[in-house]
Amino acid sequence: MELTKLTAASLIQFFSGGCSFLTANKDSVDALNVFPVPDGDTGTNMSLTMNSAVKDIAGLNTVPEVADAVSTGALMGARGNSGVILSQLFRGFAQGVGNKKILSADDFAYALQKGVELAYKSVMKPVEGTILTVSKAVAAGCIQKAQTTKDIKEVMAFALYEGQKALDNTPNQ
Repeated sequence: MELTKLTAASLIQFFSGGCSFLTANKDSVDALNVFPVPDGDTGTNMSLTMNSAVKDIAGLNTVPEVADAVSTGALMGARGNSGVILSQLFRGFAQGVGNKKILSADDFAYALQKGVELAYKSVMKPVEGTILTVSKAVAAGCIQKAQTTKDIKEVMAFALYEGQKALDNTPNQ
């Protein structure tokens, strides 16, 4: 079944599901962290940040309300460098959403790209091979796939594929 728009309810489901998945896999993300120092708490910090991001989104009625609540929640609960960067990704996403009542595949891709731009600006000396690199690949994948399909599930699947490729390459950067 084709999905061509994200509503407030589907965005809540998207963020809540992502939070649950991250929380369940935080140890795996902790094990990935090798740059700039293998501190081993990136998954934990991102999970804590994400849980803060989604704690007040249930029952919100508009896409901008959801995006703003996720942004504010992430900022207020940001833990560690990865949590701060994640909060900036969400802040830019919310800015990209603007006042849209629904998000098309193009709108979603645009909002992700705005998140990446803001996150890069928020880091004094951005370095490739980090969460920034993977986020950039995901947004670029969304933009690329949204040019050929309006099915958001296809767009997200391709974006995740591109993100995985970028993640796999980070040790080489």
